[in-house]
Formats: sequence, structure tokens, C-alpha cells
Amino acid sequence: MLNNIVTILTFPGVIVHEWAHKTMCELFGVKVHKVVYFSLLGRNNGYVLHDEPNNYAQVFGISVGPLFFNSLLTVISTIIAVQFFREDFLYYFLLWLAFSIGMHAFPSNGDAKNLMNYSKNVLKKWYNPLNWFHLLTFPLVFLIWIMNELKIFWLDAAYSFLLIYVTIINI
Repeated sequence: MLNNIVTILTFPGVIVHEWAHKTMCELFGVKVHKVVYFSLLGRNNGYVLHDEPNNYAQVFGISVGPLFFNSLLTVISTIIAVQFFREDFLYYFLLWLAFSIGMHAFPSNGDAKNLMNYSKNVLKKWYNPLNWFHLLTFPLVFLIWIMNELKIFWLDAAYSFLLIYVTIINI
């Protein structure tokens, strides 16, 4: 129940999260079949169905895209709010938008699982110590999993507030 309320209050973040997945698919030439930007039905609040990626860059970009896009848009919204709309209705609106987008920056466990499975399969088939990108996947997936597990302690909200705070003090 509380999760649905938070999701409704931060729905722009869900939309941007799914848009980031879709955008990364398009940038990497992976065909998108269906996008649901926001839904309260089912287990997922949104999803992107796409073809199977062909290489690590595609898998990485699609899986981790929301972390980059959502974080960047959180910072941009905060800058616009502070620089142009101080103490105006748009100031508070843009800060809410920044917060809601930042709350949904971290990839889901499903995204992390896709990244992990691809790297494990590549490393099983052919191991090249120079191909360290696949080895970096494991700590990244662990970090994503930890962040998702700690959402019960509002770590996603803390991340969003931290992005906004750091942006404001550096303007």
C-alpha cells in the first residue's frame, strides 16, 4: 500500500526510468516491441520489451541507462529550479520533479540480473583477462541489489535528496 502511494507521488521518475531504457535501446539499435511507462497493475510499475542485446555495451547501456538519465535529469531540474524560479511555484514543482526522478534512478533487480547473466555467459564461453568490463559487472550488480534491498530504509529517497543537495550547494 505504502509502495503504491510513493509510486503515485513519484510517477514522473517511473516514466523517466522506462524512457531511459527505451532510449538506450534505440541508441544501441535494439528493437523495442512494447513500452509501458507507468502502471500500478502487476509487479512492475513499468517495463520495456525489446530484442535480446547482442553485446555487452548494449546490455550495460540498457540496464544502467536509468541511473545516468534519471540522475542527470534530477540535476538539471534542480539547476533550473534554483537558477530561474527561486521561491516561485515552479521552484517547488521542479524540485518535486527532480526528487521523483531521482528516486527511480537505480536499475531494478531485473535489470541487474540481465547484466549479470550476460556477463556470466560470456565469461563461461571465453575468458580474456583483458576484458575486465565483465568482471566489473559483479560489484555493480551487487551495488544495485543492495540499493534495491535498502529501499525499505528509503535509500532511494536519500540518493535523490543527496543529488539535489549537492547540486544546490555547488550552484
